[in-house]
Amino acid sequence: MSFSPELLAEVRARFAHVETCPFTGPRVFFENAGGALTLNSVVETSATFAAIPDNQGRANAAAQALVDIIAKSRADMATLFNAPGGQFFAGESGTELCFRLISAACLDAGPRGGRVVGSTLEHPATRSATRQWGERAGLQVVHLPHDAATGTVGVDAYCAEITPDTRVATIIHTSPVTGMGVDVAAIAAEIRAVAPDCFIIVDGIQHAAHGRIDLAAYGVDGYVVSPYKMFSRHGYGMAWVSDRLSAVAHNALDGAPAGGWELGTRDTGAYATMSDVVAYFDWLGGQVSDETDPRARIEAAGAAIHAHEQALTDAMLHGVGNRPGLADLPGITILGGVENPAREGLVSCVVAGRPSEEVVEYLNQNGIRTHTRKADHYSGNVLNPLGMSDCIRISLCHYNSLEEVGRLLELMADLTTPAA
Repeated sequence: MSFSPELLAEVRARFAHVETCPFTGPRVFFENAGGALTLNSVVETSATFAAIPDNQGRANAAAQALVDIIAKSRADMATLFNAPGGQFFAGESGTELCFRLISAACLDAGPRGGRVVGSTLEHPATRSATRQWGERAGLQVVHLPHDAATGTVGVDAYCAEITPDTRVATIIHTSPVTGMGVDVAAIAAEIRAVAPDCFIIVDGIQHAAHGRIDLAAYGVDGYVVSPYKMFSRHGYGMAWVSDRLSAVAHNALDGAPAGGWELGTRDTGAYATMSDVVAYFDWLGGQVSDETDPRARIEAAGAAIHAHEQALTDAMLHGVGNRPGLADLPGITILGGVENPAREGLVSCVVAGRPSEEVVEYLNQNGIRTHTRKADHYSGNVLNPLGMSDCIRISLCHYNSLEEVGRLLELMADLTTPAA
């Protein structure tokens, strides 16, 4: 069920550049997997903290205020992610943080030997990290095959490769190429049943904007997000590590407090914008439910986001008004199949006889922002098994509307339907 027009208007009013690109003018933004829209509150918070000259850790009131703001942000993120202990810390980017967590886990496991297991569905942030650091640590590196037809990876695939000597495992929560989600809790439970001490690290970068993160239910040791893909801004990544992973040897200054993972002074404003993101989820949950507990409101927001995005995706695939959906237009192939319950707010497709770059440029010239994924080091692991050199990625978010979907479908119909 999609949002009411009134609620959607309120949602859209909270984001910057919803309808207009600051460089090209009016447009529909269907490139959310490349970076979601930014909350207006995040823009304001970023400007405020960019002007503050003080650093944390000094003996003055301003420094203490910055420490308190970071502490509040970490507490807010613990509520948003439903984190069972552990710690949150900021880094350079989501990719950099994936490398840091995986390198520490592999090097800790290395002296004992064993395996590091991931899947071919994963982004190179984890695939490259497991290969490089697994090999350096002397571990056997296994990238189990995902299901090319459905664009996801299931419990059975992991069960076939998890052995008692599996020391590190990686899971991607949602693919940024196919848009298909993965059952993290079920996979983690199977890993724990066979290799209970395995470090399990999750790439949550693509999933985060769609809500419904529940670390307590997953039983994992690391979870990484890129805040610019969940309504904050560029310039940093955010990771959660369990108490167990926190304790392994990792890059740190000599003599620094034990257990700390941050290197150098971090931007207080980056942390503060995460509180803005949490406040937004809390606000939305209050609009769609009568819940009073913050975590309950966040869960309600996640459910509402999922329902609205499902309505938008169904319209994109099957049509809205008198406009046929992508699945009904001639010559269009949908990655992962049309009816796929794992899909999260993203439709990737190809148009027969037309390079994807050409289609994306056609849409762009007509005010629809999408993106081309090519069979390169980012997406070749998904596209090559399908015999595709590229695809068109149409990624939406809960601030998009059925009217915007209709505009996309009208253009795609004009492109694919022969003139009478």
